[in-house]
Amino acid sequence: MRAITVRDRTAGISGLALTDLPHPTPAENDVIVQVHAAGFTRGELDWSGTWTDRAGRDRTPSVPGHELSGVVAELGFGTTGLTVGQHVFGLTDWARNGSLAEYTAVEARNLVPLPADVDHVAAAALPISGLTAWQALFDHAHLKTGQTVLIHGVGGAVGSVATQLAREAGARIIGTGRASDRDAARGLGVHKFVDLDGEPLEDVGEVDVVLDVIGGDIRDRSTALLRPGGTLVTIAGPPTIHPHDGRAIFVVEPNREQLAQLATRLRDGRLVPLVTTVRPLADAPAAFSPDGRTRGRTIIKVTTD
Repeated sequence: MRAITVRDRTAGISGLALTDLPHPTPAENDVIVQVHAAGFTRGELDWSGTWTDRAGRDRTPSVPGHELSGVVAELGFGTTGLTVGQHVFGLTDWARNGSLAEYTAVEARNLVPLPADVDHVAAAALPISGLTAWQALFDHAHLKTGQTVLIHGVGGAVGSVATQLAREAGARIIGTGRASDRDAARGLGVHKFVDLDGEPLEDVGEVDVVLDVIGGDIRDRSTALLRPGGTLVTIAGPPTIHPHDGRAIFVVEPNREQLAQLATRLRDGRLVPLVTTVRPLADAPAAFSPDGRTRGRTIIKVTTD
């Protein structure tokens, strides 16, 4: 099968190449997925799991990418709850070969059924950004109807999903970004937009929740905006100034129930991931380049539907 692999940790993006690999063999409770569409994170080449297994042993050549949507091709011994031919989406394990391949082995518990009428490209854009937004808002911040949430980077992958989820939850949403994000933010349901390049953040007033994906000075200044008892949730490192009531810094975790909730919203049109570029598998190495960055997600179309 064809796959994007990386062999040399020192080579960076230039070490990514389209190669031939043996067809994966399913372990117990695994599923072999024929990948139709895959998502990736540009920082993956800096993750330890890209280079070693859970025991710390070298596992190169490795296949990056951890989001996928596709069709079940084979079941491992003991696998239940899924069937061959079923459409699925979800996350691959952080320390195993990933989704930028025609076939990949995934633990069944990290996959959920996908309605057959849902586009694979849209589904592949959702696992990391969708679970990050869901877990930030509801598991860590416990966002409630009527509260005010400040979402930084509202025009990005996580921010756009978080805005849609917060809107559905009945929250008042303040979004930040660049001036070019203003119209898109309004379309997502943001009640107030702040251009971080030209408008004072401090004018937004007090908020109940801050979701930060930017870090640095913006994250630290946001702590002063929290009401007593409010919560700052950041995926960009701890603030140097502590908010009134703690913070949550987390790494997104697979969660089948939450993925199923996201799939339902995707099917019903209540949630639309921000996908701006779709590339074939052979172009995946170029998509990792900073020069190839786009405003929304870049998704790799692996298999023609």
